[in-house]
Amino acid sequence: MACEIVWAFSVLPSQIKIFESAYGPEGPWARLFSSSPAFLDTRLLRDIDEAGRYLTIDRWSSMAAYEIFRQDHLDAYGALDSACSPLFREKRVVGAFHENPS
Repeated sequence: MACEIVWAFSVLPSQIKIFESAYGPEGPWARLFSSSPAFLDTRLLRDIDEAGRYLTIDRWSSMAAYEIFRQDHLDAYGALDSACSPLFREKRVVGAFHENPS
């Protein structure tokens, strides 16, 4: 069953364009994830009312596939995470979700 990993970000106003490029569906995160056939897609959502507030939704074929990817790409994941950390004030995982089948 497909799994969606959701992250919330509070982006620095001066970094919004760079953040959108980095975390969007064509950005370096999506390119890194795309090296796995278990990666389905990524979505970047911008809050309508609060500037600089974003969600990312990364879809994987399963939670296990995501965890294996993270373990297998620990160095690349960590390097990209470090490179992107100056773009935001706060980052937190919202959780992992499955689509409701009904």
